[in-house]
Amino acid sequence: MLSLPPSARIYICHQAVDMRKSFDGLAAASSQLLAQSPASGHFFVFLNARRTLIKILNWDGDGYTIWSKRLEQGQFNLPKAVGDRLLLDLRDLHAMLDGVKPGAYYKRFSKKV
Repeated sequence: MLSLPPSARIYICHQAVDMRKSFDGLAAASSQLLAQSPASGHFFVFLNARRTLIKILNWDGDGYTIWSKRLEQGQFNLPKAVGDRLLLDLRDLHAMLDGVKPGAYYKRFSKKV
């Protein structure tokens, strides 16, 4: 499982990205599609058009890291977007990676979503 610091900012791109891209291509996509600096230390989430492959790009201080996951069946469920850029929290990212649909979980003692 992917472990991120609790203070990490996670940006998800709702536009499909060519998954043949690696470090430089995803860094360019984070600056062009998300209008964020790829060397900021934030995490950038990209998916392919079929939503079966996910890549997460991060600058860790001395170089880029990429984490990827491919589903054999099913699709990643995305939260609803406002525009092209969306900021996720760590819980939403873990839920998405674990296959939980957005809005299917809620905090204890809160209204159901």
